[in-house]
Amino acid sequence: MSTTNLQDISNRLESTNSKDRLLALASLREVDAEYAVPLIKKVLDDEVLPVRSMAVFALGVKKTEECYPILVKLLETDPDYGIRADAAGALGYLNDIRAFDALVRAFYEDTEWLVRFSAAVSLGNLGDIRAKQVLLAALNSGETVLQQAAISALGEIQAEDCVEDILNFAQSEDWLIRQRLAESLGNFNTEKSISALKYLAKDAHEQVVEAANYSLQKLGQSS
Repeated sequence: MSTTNLQDISNRLESTNSKDRLLALASLREVDAEYAVPLIKKVLDDEVLPVRSMAVFALGVKKTEECYPILVKLLETDPDYGIRADAAGALGYLNDIRAFDALVRAFYEDTEWLVRFSAAVSLGNLGDIRAKQVLLAALNSGETVLQQAAISALGEIQAEDCVEDILNFAQSEDWLIRQRLAESLGNFNTEKSISALKYLAKDAHEQVVEAANYSLQKLGQSS
């Protein structure tokens, strides 16, 4: 992208119209990270929450050495729980293993469920087996959204010794939990996983059935 176009984006990020600033952020998708990040930083303290939220998300996609410390600081100190949740999610997209400890702290210490949910999802994205105990805590939390995140994430980190734990949710009344379970089991090629997937493939909810059949195909099985 030319210097002129970058200057145009920079100018629009300073517009008094928040829609202009959002569109300017969106246009950074085609800009290399080294040029995009300095521009994103201009609106990290924007007075309009959707602009800040989009900027935080963008830092998870545009990967430079600057992004990690900025996102960790936002996760740990921002007064807005939505921004903390966005930062947790962006750290998952950033896929930097250094974020592991910060995400674990956020899960255990933040009082907002949305932040804890985003932290659990991102721990799955990191693919680090060390997250197993945190995710089991989420699984046993009694909070449906955290259970959904934990079931998915345990599949992503391929915690095979936790299959029994997630199988306890095969008859959950929440179809989203059953769907997450069907998706997660596609990461475990075991007799119990395949048996559970065949059971879920007969679920009353279409999206659970689709997820179960996809996982069975992934494992070279049929319903």
